[in-house]
Amino acid sequence: MNGPVTISAADPVQLLGLKGKKGLVIGIANEQSIAFGCAKHCRAYGAELAVTYLNEKSDRFVRPLAEQLEAPIYLPCDVREDGQLEAVFKAIEEKWGRLDFVIHSIAYANRDDLHGRVTDCSREGFALAMDVSCFSFVRCAKLAEPLMDKGGCLMTVSFYGGRKVVEHYNVMGPVKAALESTTKYLAHELGPKGIRVLALSPGPLKTRAASGIARFDEMMEEAAARAPTHQLADINDCGSFAAYLVSDLAKSVTGTTVFIDGGAHIVG
Repeated sequence: MNGPVTISAADPVQLLGLKGKKGLVIGIANEQSIAFGCAKHCRAYGAELAVTYLNEKSDRFVRPLAEQLEAPIYLPCDVREDGQLEAVFKAIEEKWGRLDFVIHSIAYANRDDLHGRVTDCSREGFALAMDVSCFSFVRCAKLAEPLMDKGGCLMTVSFYGGRKVVEHYNVMGPVKAALESTTKYLAHELGPKGIRVLALSPGPLKTRAASGIARFDEMMEEAAARAPTHQLADINDCGSFAAYLVSDLAKSVTGTTVFIDGGAHIVG
């Protein structure tokens, strides 16, 4: 009779198996960013990271975090600027020759469009929000594919406002719905190459991006009250689970949106 299954790796870094993996993290704005929560946990488990920053203004906030993460690749990346995203992947190809995972955590909408009704959203504003928040993930997949010849993981960040109407989330609701659908299609297309595609969906967190949403504090209070756990996730909850999802332990998980919100998404 066989005995119980045992795991010999006492070291959690060895157990999760991120040592030696190369990852790109896009979207760190400051130490409260979901992207930073993901990055610091991936780094703690042994991954080597490339980190981007938006522009000169954000550099002073992101650079100390990139140094803390010991990132050997640190480059500007505004997906609205032609060539910047491509330059990041080119640098990764030249430095590492491969890539194991990408964490894409960026979203943007013009303030007027974000604060107004979807009905009143401008054509240009809708296109911009979709381009930055959704299509940039498609671009990442296209650029990452040749660097993931041995498989890999692409991860983006969504919100349950893409599935249900959330007051004041406005144009970002349709955008996140498109992002989650895009995740499924990319997973289907890239799965035969061993590339997994996932969306991480935390509940409302107080991040720089969230500060642009009207009455966001009320949204957080309502979500905490509604959640079965009666508490919200934080960037460390997101980070620890993201580290698991990019690891080989999650090799059969793809094409789905993973909720990290204390169960708030199950309650109407």
